[in-house]
Amino acid sequence: MKPIVLMPTYNEAKNIEQMLKSVLSITDLHILVIDDNSPDKTADLVKSLKVQNVDILLRNEKDGLGNAYKAGIEKILKNSDFTHLISMDADGSHRAEDLQRMLEIARQNPKSIILGSRWIPGGQIVNWPKSRKWLSMAGTKYAKWALKMDINDLTGGFRIYPRAALEKIDLNQITSNGYCYQIEMAFALKHLSEYRVIEVPITFVERAQGSSKMSQRIVLEAVLKVTWLGLRLRLNPTADKLHYVK
Repeated sequence: MKPIVLMPTYNEAKNIEQMLKSVLSITDLHILVIDDNSPDKTADLVKSLKVQNVDILLRNEKDGLGNAYKAGIEKILKNSDFTHLISMDADGSHRAEDLQRMLEIARQNPKSIILGSRWIPGGQIVNWPKSRKWLSMAGTKYAKWALKMDINDLTGGFRIYPRAALEKIDLNQITSNGYCYQIEMAFALKHLSEYRVIEVPITFVERAQGSSKMSQRIVLEAVLKVTWLGLRLRLNPTADKLHYVK
């Protein structure tokens, strides 16, 4: 097993150094920071740290979470032999100790997609207001029903993907670009019958520095996209497999 962490950044200069140190302190991983030309010079800070096993993918402009992840995935699939790709937030909300446990489960279950879950027994959220908790829980419940998926945390971004699973998906068909990207990725991968999803409880800690990227536009994108996918699923149950799977 040879994993790499994909960590999108936009104005995360206040968080990225501690996040890199935290992840690298518990395990010998490689990290790819995917920076969308942050005005706060996040990429320059990462370069100045000269941390072993940390590379940077520089992009020209802020282009959305989904496009950042897809750019990172495509780079890794084309130019490396990493066996697992890990998605993590750069703001400190995903903990290294949870990653360690998720990696152990991934080693034991090589044909599985590992999802860090806030909404199963043992999972929790620290420092979120009730309104944000309600929004996340309601979004997942609606997506579960609309897309007929038995996953308890569809909007979470803390995941471990086997390389072989991602190679079977046509990433060009993943068009969601906000947090709905996480939902659409899970929906696309569910059509790979040989892979199963394992949810692992995590503690999600709200960022202490910087501001959240959540916006009304991102929420609206998620509602519209999930509704469209749900309608298409009911009208033609096999269409999405042909759409997403190579």
